[in-house]
Amino acid sequence: MKHFALLVICLFQISVYAQTKELKVVQFDIREDIAPSATRMVQKGFGKAREVDADFVIIHMDTYGGLLTDADSIRKTILNAPMPVIVFIDKNAASAGALISLACDRIYMSPGATIGSATVVNEGGEVLPDKYQSYMRSIMRATAESHGRDTLIKNGDTLIRFKRNPAIAEAMVDERIAIPDVVDSGRIAAFTSAEAIKIRFCDGEANSISEVLQKEGISHYELIEVKKTGIDKLIGFLSAPAIQGILIMFIFWGIFFELRTPGIGFPLLAASISALLYFAPLYLDGLAQNWEILLFVIGLILIILEIFVIPGFGVTGITGIVLTITSLILSLVRNVNFDFSETNATDLNKALLIVIFSLVGFVVGLILFGKGFMNSPLSKRLVLSDTLENARVGKPASGGDSLVGQTGIARTAIRPMGKIMIGDVMYDVKSQGEFIEEGSGVRVISREFSYWIVVRNNA
Repeated sequence: MKHFALLVICLFQISVYAQTKELKVVQFDIREDIAPSATRMVQKGFGKAREVDADFVIIHMDTYGGLLTDADSIRKTILNAPMPVIVFIDKNAASAGALISLACDRIYMSPGATIGSATVVNEGGEVLPDKYQSYMRSIMRATAESHGRDTLIKNGDTLIRFKRNPAIAEAMVDERIAIPDVVDSGRIAAFTSAEAIKIRFCDGEANSISEVLQKEGISHYELIEVKKTGIDKLIGFLSAPAIQGILIMFIFWGIFFELRTPGIGFPLLAASISALLYFAPLYLDGLAQNWEILLFVIGLILIILEIFVIPGFGVTGITGIVLTITSLILSLVRNVNFDFSETNATDLNKALLIVIFSLVGFVVGLILFGKGFMNSPLSKRLVLSDTLENARVGKPASGGDSLVGQTGIARTAIRPMGKIMIGDVMYDVKSQGEFIEEGSGVRVISREFSYWIVVRNNA
């Protein structure tokens, strides 16, 4: 009897402790298109949850959908989470948002919110072929099934049913699926909060996060909000397709103007900074792989060799440009070690469109502003040529050592590449590392590959 009394007291104390313990709830938002930035936010949120050993994670959602690859990544993160995950749909959980919501343990919706319409479409809103829909149906079905089954006693019979009907999940993708009293054939399934409660795809209505927690019986808790930092916002800004296109144009403009005025100067610096801003967000989002960035660097090196070592415009420069463009395209699509199994035609088409429109913008920019820029005072301060005469292609070193010992005038600044005039002929030259000002007298001392080596003529 004594031991029984002690057991009762212990159980009572445990119960009291459970009711008074301050639970840790980590909350973050998905209130944007489902894209790499959303995936990064989810990883950040669950990272914080693991760090503080959170009891619950709650997602505040309002999205019209986005990329399937990122939605699937977020879905897997939620399904593998060690703690319960609650989603509060504040207005919209469409398409990819519906998939993510189905992965959560509990779903709450605000009055007037909707969930569903998960058909896979392209950038123009056109429905993609059935192979994409079939894959989406299987993911939706598997996600609904992952929550298990309920045992229901009805009229003395034991019924076992899924907690979330997989057929309804599929109907959110395929208009051909008809479910009596739920959705008619010919209509993609989407539900209001009241309808979602009726079909057990929603656990209740709420107007706020605090009300959601109250309905879950969580009254004593510490709410830990994970928000976007300034760096997160900057990365999201740089990841916008329009900004990516502008950065690509700056990369090509920088390379073009550097080709026109040999020497390491402002154009190449601008191209390098643009490349850094282009690749950094993609690398952090897991899109740009090391080999793709290496491909870009190799392409850039070949272009530099064309500028500094091999005068004119030939195979080396063309190969460098092809490698550069290829790396820019591939870095926009998801792959791991040349495995493109997670890349669909929509993502690849989007990458191609971004790069193609950037190239078109590059050409249009050259037509409209190129000549004016090259003749502007700003250009003459930033690049190595003061006149169109100085920008013409110089004569490469040839004919043995016939010019060794001859003197001339620097027609451009030599740092270390540039041009000199000997008589009426202009030659491509480079110094031994020193900077030689335009107009200085120079003397040819030797020949190296396609360049004459010159030094300042102090005589």
